[in-house]
Order: sequence, then structure tokens, then C-alpha cells
Amino acid sequence: MKVEEISAVIKESKPPFTPLLIVSQDENGKANVMVVEWYMRCSAQPPMYAISVGLERHTHKCLEQVRLFNMIVPTSNMTDIVKYCGSQSGKDVDKFTELKLDTFKGKLGLPIIKNANATLECKIVSQILSGDHTIFIGEVKHSWLNDESSPLVLYPKNNE
Repeated sequence: MKVEEISAVIKESKPPFTPLLIVSQDENGKANVMVVEWYMRCSAQPPMYAISVGLERHTHKCLEQVRLFNMIVPTSNMTDIVKYCGSQSGKDVDKFTELKLDTFKGKLGLPIIKNANATLECKIVSQILSGDHTIFIGEVKHSWLNDESSPLVLYPKNNE
């Protein structure tokens, strides 16, 4: 072992992850979708998840205004959607329109992407400032599972 810069350690030790899509909405009712890879389950009862969003992100402003988010688990055929949503700002682009996403209104009012693998509708119950990000903690109010889709696999199992 040797002492190394944090950026090099992160690059070499980053575990496999499944990026999620986060749907939020601004105070005028305009929905936005972004990619997040910093998330975790943080309570079993009640069920809660935490997401980390940069202070300068458009989604951050949306989450501050409307205290709801949907965690969308994409499928393997949504890779292009994930890439696009991770490279464009909702401040400049209506990603739902540009991508012609097929959605329906969830029970909390935010769009749910129909062909996604799963969706968790969350109400923000707490938030913590964490350097240049805010950790938003959402209690899962409703959950959806699409039994007709296949999960997103970024890293093959068993050397497939």
C-alpha cells in the first residue's frame, strides 16, 4: 500500500453499480429526469432511500421546491435513455419530450416511465448538506414492479 490522491483511489476501487433515474418536478409542474449513482437504502421500516444530488444541479432545485422524487430502475433496453439523461440538464432540455418517454402519473403525481423495471415513489422526509451535495432522504410511499421487463445489467455475472 502507498499513500495516493483520493481521485486515484476512487477510480481504482469504484464498485459495480446500477445507475438509477430520478424523476422530480419543479414548482410549475414541469417534470425532470436525471441519472444518479450515489444512492442507498437507509431504513427498512419505514422503507427509505437516500440520494445525493449536487447543489448546482437542476434536480436539486426541483427537490427543494417539490419534496418528492421517483427512483426509476432502468432495464437493459434503456441504456441510451440513461446515457442521454446523464449528459443533459433539465434546465435546458425537456428530456421527457426529447426522448418521447412513455409515462403515466404515479400516485404522488410524478411521472413513472412505463417500460422501466421498477419505480419507488418517495416523499422527502429529511435532507443533509454534504459538502457540494445534498443527501435527500425519501420515504417510499408506493412501489411498482414491471414483470415484463429485464433488469439493467452493466457488469456480467460469472464472466459471461
